[in-house]
Amino acid sequence: MDPKVFTNIARAIADASLNGHSEGEILSNFCSNLNEAGIPVKRALLGADTLHPVLAGRIFSWHADKQEVELFEFGRSVTEEGQRKWHSSPFYHLETSGDDSFRFRIAGHNGGDYPFPVLPELAEQGYTDYLVTMTRFGERAVIGQLNSIYASWTTMHGEGYSDQQLDTLNALIPFAAAAVRSASVRRIAETVAETYLGRNAAQRVLSGTIGRGQAERITAALWFSDLRGFTRLVDTVSPELIMPLLNDYAGAAVSAIHAHGGEVLKFVGDGVLAIFRDDGNLQNACMQSIKALKSCLRELREVRNRRANAGLPVTDMSVALHVGEVLYGNFGGEDRLDFTVVGPAVNELSRISGLARSVDQRAIYSAAFKQAAGGLNEYAISLGRYALRGVENPSELFTLDPSVLR
Repeated sequence: MDPKVFTNIARAIADASLNGHSEGEILSNFCSNLNEAGIPVKRALLGADTLHPVLAGRIFSWHADKQEVELFEFGRSVTEEGQRKWHSSPFYHLETSGDDSFRFRIAGHNGGDYPFPVLPELAEQGYTDYLVTMTRFGERAVIGQLNSIYASWTTMHGEGYSDQQLDTLNALIPFAAAAVRSASVRRIAETVAETYLGRNAAQRVLSGTIGRGQAERITAALWFSDLRGFTRLVDTVSPELIMPLLNDYAGAAVSAIHAHGGEVLKFVGDGVLAIFRDDGNLQNACMQSIKALKSCLRELREVRNRRANAGLPVTDMSVALHVGEVLYGNFGGEDRLDFTVVGPAVNELSRISGLARSVDQRAIYSAAFKQAAGGLNEYAISLGRYALRGVENPSELFTLDPSVLR
């Protein structure tokens, strides 16, 4: 290949990486450039493991006859059939053998057994040559399970790839792998930030809001939920059963909050702190939190039934709702920060939540929340006025009509 063409392809890969292109975009551009340079790739698969609470990795599939790159995601749990297919694949062969590549010229096969089950399938589809590569990372470049980029490069051209085409392809693949690693690391950074900070907070931190004390004033509906009788459970239940219980109940709260536009900010022991931002319509934010509350309690009924039928410990959840202006941003020490909300309204929410147990209510909210939500007159039941620690005047608290919570 003309050295200038090689350099142009390598530069295009670097440009794609520096411009933040996704893994699929990098693969698509690379394959198009290879074909323009006379390397007749017809189909390419590219895979990478990842660092994600649910997913184990992603595979990107490019085909010359298709407009879009297809994305396949696979989870952490693997079926027996999936494990069998992996162990019989050329990728597993490279992983376990330590080899960097495997090439099989399908067009020249003499009719004997194929070394991998995928090869007769490719032969039937008319492919003539097959190259599998694994680009491994150095120890300091590994993040979680992301320790290599594995790929396959298949052609339908005549007798397959020429030796010169293979040499060029093998020389260029590390450039593409480095660019894909960059895109994967960016995706991992976004995933980790969203997983531990919440969606909006993650976007703010990754966009540069990372300085200690950087915060903005926002108005929001505030949510705090915690488990009823959790202290007693911890004292009486085997520790191995506590974490699954927390996950089941927190999962119900988180899915309900996210489904209705809320943002989970943090977990405090068995508690969940969340906000529903006022984006110009505070009443709507309050009503979305009410919808999330109803959805959460419905899901909890299913959680309790499922756990009870399995002989596992069960409990219930209380949800407190309030509204007010808060500071939303970074707080903490110089080198250990938390992205959360602070202010008198958050303190009042904590006090209201503490009263939920003494008044034996699953849902409790403030007069300020009731007013911001438009009254809730047909649903609101007054619980009376209570003195909240740190609040000058007694506050009237409410719950929802039990029929609404069914």
